[in-house]
Amino acid sequence: MIRVAIVEDHPLYRQGLASTIQESAECELVGTFESVGAFEACAEKTDVLLLDLHLPDCEGAACVERLRDRATSILVISASADRKSVISAIAAGSQGYLTKAADADEIHRAIRTVTAGDAYVSPQLAEFLLSDARASEPKEPFALTDREREILRLVAEGDTDADISQRLFISVSTVRSHLDRIRDKTGRRRRADLTRLALEEDRSSSS
Repeated sequence: MIRVAIVEDHPLYRQGLASTIQESAECELVGTFESVGAFEACAEKTDVLLLDLHLPDCEGAACVERLRDRATSILVISASADRKSVISAIAAGSQGYLTKAADADEIHRAIRTVTAGDAYVSPQLAEFLLSDARASEPKEPFALTDREREILRLVAEGDTDADISQRLFISVSTVRSHLDRIRDKTGRRRRADLTRLALEEDRSSSS
């Protein structure tokens, strides 16, 4: 079971998130909290923390920094969908970022993804990461195969290695071999960097 805690100060949304977690056969709700301080007072072990960024006693990326050692993974769920909020939360240590427009299916998918050790960002927010990557990373020539591009696209959709294996009817070890070759060709090592690369590839092919 994935042990999930919620830190959210809006009572109705907090209740809705709690119901979403309780509907999942994979998750156990550790508790709901209206502030960072209230969660810090809880001694329960937490695998995934669903965290708002606008709380009575903390604001923005400082919430992530303050709590990043209190949960295995932090998944931000915030009404803030601006580029600065997304980038700063991830830089502070969040493994994922959703807007409050996310439905139950996406929330469950994001929880599974960060629990598996991968990063998850809502597709509508991924453009912020791409823009940031373009500003900071030099472009280097490389050639990807059609299969490598296909796997990159699935990575960008939030699929785990096991998900990709099932969708493409290949073994997990084969998926990882392809990912290793992509990393060797591009120099992109982290999952989030591969997501950015997939977006770059998609835009390049459509332009």
